[in-house]
Amino acid sequence: MSKIPFTPEGLEKLKRELEHLIKVERRQVVKAIEEARAHGDLSENAEYEAAKERQAYIEGRIQELSGILAQAEVIPPLKEPPERVQFGVKVKLLNLETEEVVTYKIVGPYEANPGDGSISVNSPLARALIGREIGEEVKVQTPAGQRRYEILDIEL
Repeated sequence: MSKIPFTPEGLEKLKRELEHLIKVERRQVVKAIEEARAHGDLSENAEYEAAKERQAYIEGRIQELSGILAQAEVIPPLKEPPERVQFGVKVKLLNLETEEVVTYKIVGPYEANPGDGSISVNSPLARALIGREIGEEVKVQTPAGQRRYEILDIEL
């Protein structure tokens, strides 16, 4: 079984979600099912069907998160900025075509959210950046075509 890399913050967020599902959501959906049953005929009870669907989603998500956590490996945060790009760092990039400056944090696949500036270590961009130094030019093939970036800075 292969390990799934996580930042300490990302792992905590996943653990909190699992705990919330077990302690809050699961209990709420059980109450909703009991209330819907009290209304009588279950064959035409939309509330009951909706609660059962919600219960199935919650139980599935609990199993999914439990499986992810069983394979999780926390990568300890660095003490000082490294010379080369690696997991857990923020990388400031200059898009050489558009002159736009962007910053991405390289995180585990279940933590990634490009809209918030975090990309998966498994993404094409992160794979192209890993091991590179400030000042290097990086070419990466994206779904929108090839992009060229210059690494401006590596931060914690």
